[in-house]
Amino acid sequence: PPAIMVLEQLAAESLAPTACTTIEEVGSTGVGALTIAFLILLISTIVFITRVGSSTTQKKFYYCNVFICGFATMAYFAMLSGQGWTAIAGCRQFFYAHYADWLVSTTLIVILLGQVAGAGMDVIFGAVGANVIYLFSLYMGSVSVVTTVKWFWFLVGVCALFGVIVHFAQVFKAAADAKGSDIAALYGKAAWLTILAWICYPVVWLFSEGFASFSVSFEVCAYAILDIITKCVLCFMVMSGDQILGAGAQSQSREYV
Repeated sequence: PPAIMVLEQLAAESLAPTACTTIEEVGSTGVGALTIAFLILLISTIVFITRVGSSTTQKKFYYCNVFICGFATMAYFAMLSGQGWTAIAGCRQFFYAHYADWLVSTTLIVILLGQVAGAGMDVIFGAVGANVIYLFSLYMGSVSVVTTVKWFWFLVGVCALFGVIVHFAQVFKAAADAKGSDIAALYGKAAWLTILAWICYPVVWLFSEGFASFSVSFEVCAYAILDIITKCVLCFMVMSGDQILGAGAQSQSREYV
C-alpha cells in the first residue's frame, strides 16, 4: 500500500547519513604522525628482513615481525597517499586502512605471542578468532549510522577483546611458565606491553569514532603511537630474547627426538 511505502521511505531517509558539505580531515599534525610512523615501521621492516636470512631456529619469529611491520607500513603509505579513507556519520574522515592493517598485523601478533609462549595451536586459533570478532565489531561500529547499533557493536568488540586478553594473561602465560623462567620472563614483558596498549585502542575509538570528541588529527596521532608500540617496540622486545628463543626451540626439538 502507498502508506507503507511512504513510511519505509521516511525510515530509510532517517537512517541515511546527512550529505556532507565539508568533511573534518586530518591536519598537518596528523600527517606528520603518519609520516613518522611510516618511516619507523619501514626501517623496522627492513631490519627484520635482513635478520631473517641469518636466523636459524628463530626464523618463524622474524617472519612474523617482518609481516607485522610490513603490512602496517603499507597501510600508513596508503593513508599518506590519500587512500584508505571515507566519510562516516558526522562528516568525519575515517581511515578504514587501519582496520585492514589491524586485521592482518594483530592476528600475526597473537600468533607471535603464542609461539613465544609455546602455546598449542588450538588456543592460538581461539585467540585469533576472538581478535577478528573484536576488530570486525569496531569497524562496524565506526560505520554505523544508528547510535544504538554503533554502541551494540562496541560492546561486542569489548567483550571479544576481553577474550583475547584472557588468552594472553592466563592461557598463553601458563604455557610460557611451563617452558621455564627465561621464556616466562620474556613472554611476560611482551604480553603485558601488548595488553596495556591494546586496552588503549578502544579508549581512543570511544572518543573518536564513538563520541567524536577527539579531532581526526589527535585520533591519527594516538593510533600511530599505539601502532609503533604494539608493532615495532613489541617485535624488537621479542627479538631481544633471540638466544632464549633459540635455546627453547632447540630443547623442544630434542624432546621430539
